[in-house]
Amino acid sequence: MNQELTFVLLPRDEQQSAFDWMNIDRGTTRVGKARGIIDGNRLTICSINIFPQFERRGYGRKTIKMFQAHFDRIVADRVRYKAIGFWKKMGFHNDCHGNYVWKRKPGPSR
Repeated sequence: MNQELTFVLLPRDEQQSAFDWMNIDRGTTRVGKARGIIDGNRLTICSINIFPQFERRGYGRKTIKMFQAHFDRIVADRVRYKAIGFWKKMGFHNDCHGNYVWKRKPGPSR
């Protein structure tokens, strides 16, 4: 059965956290979580954690594509060396401060 991923943003006040948290689910199964900060049309990604038993299935890539559909600017905060290739494949560029940045190209409004 081919189930799509669903993403559920958890309100900050319920989490008592300075971060925005999102559950990443496939059907009724939680496959990961993401932590970041949403500021209007900008998202700073602090972490994406796809659980080990679900890695290498494209869930991280699908999560980033969903973010790119909803935000104009995305910053991947303090990218680890072994993850640089992933961010580059997703269209992010090094800002020379340890972060990788993606910006929506100018064009017609969404």
